[in-house]
Amino acid sequence: MSILNAPEAEARTAPAVELQLRPNKLFTFVAIFAMVIGFGAILGGIAGATYTYRSAAVENITTPDDAVFPEVPVRGPISMWAQSDIITFHQLERTEGLRYAEMDREVPMVDEAGEPVLDEAGEPVMGPNQNRLSWLDATTLTTVLGMGIMAYALSAFAVVVGITLALLGFIVLKLRKDTVAF
Repeated sequence: MSILNAPEAEARTAPAVELQLRPNKLFTFVAIFAMVIGFGAILGGIAGATYTYRSAAVENITTPDDAVFPEVPVRGPISMWAQSDIITFHQLERTEGLRYAEMDREVPMVDEAGEPVLDEAGEPVMGPNQNRLSWLDATTLTTVLGMGIMAYALSAFAVVVGITLALLGFIVLKLRKDTVAF
């Protein structure tokens, strides 16, 4: 026989506690905010890539025959890289491997026969180094192409971050039911 009888045993058991879970407003706000920012980043990334593509297409540039990817319209990051690479290659070829800062600012002027032009004192007349100046054009072109490549990279990053934030927001929205409001 038990020391305690049945009615006393029931009286000593812990009462059932019922927790009522309700969504936490902060979790809801954070989830919706992350989703909105995520979708905005996705749209911004797509818009950035579209703008970059259209801007490149308007220029109607095609890579030359000796590029890594010959006769390709310059539109995307790979073709932009190929065009930039061949511009640098041709410029180095033209300047015998010298870059802008490695060349003299002025060089002796020559006449049509290739003879140096001399002043009244018999000294060579100096003029701007055209090969050095051509580096300004090459640098400008390769910089613009590099910015196009960077625009594509940032657009892709924005889309990836946007997808991540949107998914994170969705998951937090689903899990918010498990939070207890204090």
